[in-house]
Amino acid sequence: MKKKCVDDSKTEQFRLLKYEDINGANRLFGGKLMAWIDEVAGVTARRHCERQVTTACIDNLQFKEPAFLGNMVVIIGRITYIGRSSMEVRVDSYVEDAQGFRRPINRAYVTMVALDENEHPREVEFGLELRTETEKIEWESGMKRAELRRQRRREGF
Repeated sequence: MKKKCVDDSKTEQFRLLKYEDINGANRLFGGKLMAWIDEVAGVTARRHCERQVTTACIDNLQFKEPAFLGNMVVIIGRITYIGRSSMEVRVDSYVEDAQGFRRPINRAYVTMVALDENEHPREVEFGLELRTETEKIEWESGMKRAELRRQRRREGF
């Protein structure tokens, strides 16, 4: 099986927060950030498997800090684990200040599924080359999260 490294599909997106991104509490609307996270996860997975993908689940979404009008939000996606037809994508979101310092505001794990021409799940043709200890730890954690997702499905969640 051919392999790609994590950096081959890493995706980084920047958003300058405008009025339409802000909720009634003058903070970034959580649903807007969720849509951007889904978009980055989709692009990351598509870059890895070189196919169309669809979102299967978002099983962890932690809002850590708020973001406000005029803030620049940076959203970074990277593949952490690959199953038969699925890919787990870790998506980290930050607020970046004018000096480039990034403050984390959100972390999400998104499962994306590779699709064939008929929009049915298809095997991911590329493995993942783990180059760093962090990538190896993420892979091991991804295996555990995948098993938990399977268990929840069996239990009807």
